[in-house]
Amino acid sequence: MEHVRDVSELPKAHLHLHFTGSMRPATLLELADKYGVRLPEALIEALVGGEPPRLRATDERGWFRFQRLYDAARSCLREPEDIRRLVREAAEEDVRDGSRWLEIQVDPTSYAPRLGGLIPALEIILDAVDSAVRETGLGMRVLVAANRMKHPLDARTLARLAVRYRDRGVVGFGLSNDERRGMARDFDRAFAIARDGGLLSAPHGGELTGPSSVRDCLDDLHADRVGHGVRAAEDPRLLKRLADRGVTCEVCPASNVALGVYEKPEDVPLRKLFDAGVPMALGADDPLLFGSRLAAQYEIARRDHGFTDAELAELARQSLRASAAPEDEKARLLAGVDAWLAGPGA
Repeated sequence: MEHVRDVSELPKAHLHLHFTGSMRPATLLELADKYGVRLPEALIEALVGGEPPRLRATDERGWFRFQRLYDAARSCLREPEDIRRLVREAAEEDVRDGSRWLEIQVDPTSYAPRLGGLIPALEIILDAVDSAVRETGLGMRVLVAANRMKHPLDARTLARLAVRYRDRGVVGFGLSNDERRGMARDFDRAFAIARDGGLLSAPHGGELTGPSSVRDCLDDLHADRVGHGVRAAEDPRLLKRLADRGVTCEVCPASNVALGVYEKPEDVPLRKLFDAGVPMALGADDPLLFGSRLAAQYEIARRDHGFTDAELAELARQSLRASAAPEDEKARLLAGVDAWLAGPGA
């Protein structure tokens, strides 16, 4: 019988974590009380009861409900100290789960009105990341993400800003929100600015819509990684293309179930992607709303998909290879994965 090792001790990279969605439930409740924010009942029930709301975001009404909950949480981040607290606690949670490198995703325009503007907002976030790195020892960087629901010109502004702060810790450029709105090609210029500036291309695709949205990320945005990408499993030729090009899918199993993309954890096509040779980086997406953090995603792979410890180690390696960590740091962390696998199990 195979030894079962503790996945929270497996060194790994976390490449799909949204800023507000990384918040601890207790922190949100405390900040809501501090600022007199009335949170939606569904959100309070989820925070107190520990069960994520079933949002059925595959229809537009369900996605609107998800966005309403997310916006309510975001409205509680009002002061620089709130930002510092969120980043520090996100780092602490990641360290506890065995993450050794975190790329947290943020659209600074969402926080700019309360933090003095777009540039001050990003600088506060980057300063908070620097502090969290010193305090926790976690390797941590920022991926700036544009919003599909906004005008492509806004995305270009964000791309230029992201490039400007590349030396301060910005490593990538993303595109989030509802894939059913805003065609990928409308944002091609923004992604060209980011790529020319040396940033990774990491748009969302293949979550709420099918394989075509993943192809659009490849063809129009020249994606290095695809946020989610799980619907690529529906197209064997697309799977081969992802595998041949080494494009990593940032797969978030608990999120996929909570949002109704799949009915049950075992329905998420982890095994199909893995066996096709598609690199994956498991992510928690929005643990505030979906109820589980990074190590739990590896437990889903083990429990519901039969991944062995050797296969979990390979998933961790894939996450590290796809990260923007310096090569010497990657080598050190990859050696840590080997050490985890060589060690005794339970």
